[in-house]
Amino acid sequence: MRLLLVEDSARLVELLSETVREAGWRLDAVSTIADATLSLGMREHDLVLLDLGLPDGNGLDLLRRIRQDHKDLPVILITARGSVEERIEGLDAGADDYLVKPFHHREFLARCRAMLRRSPVALQPILEAGALRFNPATAELTCDGQIVPLPPRERALMELLMRDAGRVVQKRRLEQALSGFGEEMTPNALELAVSRLRKKLTPLHTRANLVTVRGVGYMLQALV
Repeated sequence: MRLLLVEDSARLVELLSETVREAGWRLDAVSTIADATLSLGMREHDLVLLDLGLPDGNGLDLLRRIRQDHKDLPVILITARGSVEERIEGLDAGADDYLVKPFHHREFLARCRAMLRRSPVALQPILEAGALRFNPATAELTCDGQIVPLPPRERALMELLMRDAGRVVQKRRLEQALSGFGEEMTPNALELAVSRLRKKLTPLHTRANLVTVRGVGYMLQALV
């Protein structure tokens, strides 16, 4: 799951970034309508979190553009504008939900989960490799039915490998997919993430191997 946060408060970006990543999702954070438009054109997102008072305009203008170009992309407005009239205006402009600042992080996550359950990603099948199962909607990895606890970056890496189980995933592709704006995944960081993931999988009866293809990338290979 990849979310786009459009918010110009550095403190709120920091707090929501931590919350989102702990949930096992990836996040791109931008502070202007211009950067949000660029991000929407560069990457596919599963949910947009949109503030209204942005430095280069009204977030409702971006919302209307999203509805024209990305009709099925869920959007939650996160704003201090909480009057009934403002909520109605936001919902009528195309928002799927409206969250008034300040809000509790648990309610924020619950609303995100509700939106993601309606998205096409939630309809995707469970990913499988050997005894491993990964649920894209919940970012949950299990081995023979038992939950395998993983930190956010390793969960995201596992999802990418399981989507192409049995095929080599190029290093550059993994680096790009695991990077967020302002937090690029370096080759060394990717190698470290793979190493940590391999150590956690090794003691388990996964019936799958995490293979390094030198100079190319990595492959999750189910054992026959």
